Amino acid sequence: MRRWHKFAIGSAAGIILAGAALFALDAADRAFPPPLAGANAVSAEVLDADGQLLRAFATSEGRWRLKTTVSDVDPQFLRMLIAYEDQRFYDHGGVDLWALGRAAMQLVSNGRIVSGASTLSMQVARLIEPREGRSLSAKLLQLVRAAQIERRLSKQEILDLYLTHAPYGGNLEGVRAASLAYFGKEPRRLTVAEAALLVALPQLPERRRPDRNLKAAEAARKRVLDRVAVAEAVGDGEAERAEDVAIPARRMQLPALAAHVAEAALRKEPTVLKHQTTLKKQVQQGLEAVARAAAMKLGPKLSLAMVMADAQTGAIVGEVGSADYFDASRSGWIDMTRVNRSPGSTLKPFIYGLAFEQGLVSQETIIEDRPADFFGYRPRNFDMSYQGDVTVREALQLSLNVPAVKLLDAVGPARLMVRFRRAEVRPVLPPNEAPGLAIGLGGVGITLKDLVQLYTALANRGQPVRLGDGVTGTPSKLDGEPLLEPVAVWNVADILSGVIPPAGASQRGIAYKTGTSYGYRDAWSVGYDGRYVLGVWVGRPDNSAVPGLTGYGTAAPILFEGFAKSGIATTPLPRPPAGAVRIAQSELPISQRRFALNASGLLASGREAAPQIIYPPEGAHVDLGAGQGNLSPLMLKLQGGRAPFRWLANGKPLPDLSRRRIQQWLPDGGGYSKLTVIDSAGRAASVGVFID
Repeated sequence: MRRWHKFAIGSAAGIILAGAALFALDAADRAFPPPLAGANAVSAEVLDADGQLLRAFATSEGRWRLKTTVSDVDPQFLRMLIAYEDQRFYDHGGVDLWALGRAAMQLVSNGRIVSGASTLSMQVARLIEPREGRSLSAKLLQLVRAAQIERRLSKQEILDLYLTHAPYGGNLEGVRAASLAYFGKEPRRLTVAEAALLVALPQLPERRRPDRNLKAAEAARKRVLDRVAVAEAVGDGEAERAEDVAIPARRMQLPALAAHVAEAALRKEPTVLKHQTTLKKQVQQGLEAVARAAAMKLGPKLSLAMVMADAQTGAIVGEVGSADYFDASRSGWIDMTRVNRSPGSTLKPFIYGLAFEQGLVSQETIIEDRPADFFGYRPRNFDMSYQGDVTVREALQLSLNVPAVKLLDAVGPARLMVRFRRAEVRPVLPPNEAPGLAIGLGGVGITLKDLVQLYTALANRGQPVRLGDGVTGTPSKLDGEPLLEPVAVWNVADILSGVIPPAGASQRGIAYKTGTSYGYRDAWSVGYDGRYVLGVWVGRPDNSAVPGLTGYGTAAPILFEGFAKSGIATTPLPRPPAGAVRIAQSELPISQRRFALNASGLLASGREAAPQIIYPPEGAHVDLGAGQGNLSPLMLKLQGGRAPFRWLANGKPLPDLSRRRIQQWLPDGGGYSKLTVIDSAGRAASVGVFID
């Protein structure tokens, strides 16, 4: 009994001492935890809409340290890493006692270190808490820290830290940064040769850097591939074949796209590490390549800007704020997509669109291009010559100034500005000035981004969208009235798609317009297909004149090259809507064969004109979907006459009087119908049409 009593007391004392020791160790562990919080200091990243890296920013210490997780790297690389560095990684608690014993025996037997016993957990401890020198105390601290890390993190989280912090020479840290710098790609898909090099470099990163010590890098990679465990991990014969693959001898620059958008993203949310944008990497790369090539041809001090947007969603898919962000001679840091400049002739399509919508002209209407005086305002053409009588189609394609001002005088500058507000675009007028005829030739200020926003309506059947800022997914459709009616939009697109491409460019099925501001300060070109709009501006940021700078000669070639290099397939322009047709001049109503009306409905002589129905024309067959049993409204347009107007369909009055020269009528069915309009003076006009 006495012996059992002593045993019990001794056992209890041992348990108490062991518990006290464990408590002390736990208390010490809590009092001196590993510095895991500091391991979160990584590079900020700007990503495209699909999550691809556009641009990274160095950490505060100047390191390229991109956050990397197990899911970011090739699984084969992980197998090779563990096979070479720490074969029992998933079995030990941070310290591999078997490896420690083996290393100690080799040290005693050989008098020198033959192999190490450092686990991946111990390497992580060294990476997040670096120390000078390789003393015994530093190694003991590593052992303790490895055990502490294993208590706090899962094996995958430990691997994530290693993949993020492993050194690769210079200021490269982590597998993603190294893979991008040496192979120009993310590490999700690595060859055996690439994976072996990334396994080998962290042991002696400065000595083995392939851009400085190619032979040492080759030898280190060979040691990895010669390891039996690695050879088993990669499969039969793969290691031998990988030894013959050349190692890259230079370090590439990490992705540095979308400088202005990236800077804006950081300013907007400086504490966020990953910034999603609406840009598409392929598009951005293509536009920046075009911008660099164009800048070399443009010469010094000239810059350029480009914006490409999805006309259906409003997402900016590519944006170049300047020719070169770091070129001080071009003021490259200025984002010229957000600066108000004179748009030249790029607003003319909207003037013509209003004229089509109001029934003032058709494409084949004759309009005069001769010297004209609008109460002291005397517009002149760009080349100082005049074409005489031209069709409206020719006037827009040739960008003639006098016809555009005549039409703007008829539709009204204020009305044009109201339409711009439908697209949430407000061009800047000179101080204390009301909208005037100079708007049509660039007498306002507008940004490239806003100009592209206006053109989204032309690519989107008249409905504009609100563009995002490229940084966040905030673009949206505008719920208000369309900027222009679909038939007017189709007429504009039909004309602009027939403009001859610049020299050397192939026809890409796009509609486009160019513009040159007064004094050769700005060159513009904006083009669109059925889905995307691309706008280009060229000029000097200080607004100085550039002799010889023109929209057609300077900006248009960049536009076509931008579409070609964007990588986006051309989307056909929208099909003609119901009622859209190009009518030959000989078939036009007499009142529409020559433009001779002003906004008041007066003839050029000043005598009031009788009403004339200009659409639909007499005897026209109009496809409104009668065969499908789902009729669409028919747009009715007239010229002349005195408001208000009363419309009759087959002798039956439409519900309301109208002061507008445009009216909609929904037929009861297909077949022949008689349409009549009567003005306030009792004058009438009629046409007969066939509804199909």
